[in-house]
Amino acid sequence: MVAELYSALSEGMKTRARKKIQSAMEYLMTYGWAILIISVVLVVLFSMGITNPLFFAPKATAGGCQIIRPNGEWTSYDINLLGICNGAIPEYVAQFNGKSSYIGLNNVPQTGRQFTITAWIKENDSSTPREDILGAMGAYLNLQSGKVCQWVINSNGYLCSTQSVSSNQWAFVGETFTPGSSGTETVYLNGQIGNTITKGMGGSSGTSGGDIGVCAYCGPVFWFNGAISNVQFYNTSLSQGNIEALYVEGIGGAPIDLRNLLEWYPLNGNANDYSGNNNDGTASNVIWSGTWWQSYTQP
Repeated sequence: MVAELYSALSEGMKTRARKKIQSAMEYLMTYGWAILIISVVLVVLFSMGITNPLFFAPKATAGGCQIIRPNGEWTSYDINLLGICNGAIPEYVAQFNGKSSYIGLNNVPQTGRQFTITAWIKENDSSTPREDILGAMGAYLNLQSGKVCQWVINSNGYLCSTQSVSSNQWAFVGETFTPGSSGTETVYLNGQIGNTITKGMGGSSGTSGGDIGVCAYCGPVFWFNGAISNVQFYNTSLSQGNIEALYVEGIGGAPIDLRNLLEWYPLNGNANDYSGNNNDGTASNVIWSGTWWQSYTQP
């Protein structure tokens, strides 16, 4: 009697189990494709950076912030910023392929007295022996195995940062120059002094061409492989505090010294100069990347 009850109970449990399995299979057959499609959509959205808060951040359009010189080009008074200049990140940055991409500049004033150059960069491979970031105004800024370097005026060598940039990470780089019997050159990385030198240095005035992404007049050509944004040229040697302030503003920051600003290339979808001096560059084989922000962290 007990054996018969046990056998009946076992058969009942087996029947219920079979029904549950059948229900589960019917559920998967009914909703499986929907679950699969949702999973694929989530993967795609994740790859697009939807988990990055900058995905939802407002993006500045080309020319959204620019400088107005009501008294004409190259004047240095009554200058104002015009537009939305709240530091919103740019919609695009300039992507260089490391073999043929560059932006040519014309007639950049070479004061020979003082200058500052700053830029935001993202290098694809910091182990590369040498890459030119830009050359203009008699200045030359490059990377050598990840270290930020500048040519020492009236010398035969480079001044390089003690720290290195990291591959595929955005960094703020710059250099300043002040001539004289106790002249100084300083290289900056992420708002801080990377290295500095003091020596007697002179200079010459005039105008010169220039490049972003390469330095054609510097001898052997070493192409830049990565992204560049927000290039600024000044005819003064900015203080360390000003350099740090530019870094804190972030990649979408506006120039900090309008009176001494010579050129401003946000590189937000074009190579135009928004300093009010209208010295637009000419882009060659440059790609304007709209997904650059996925690797950017606001200072």
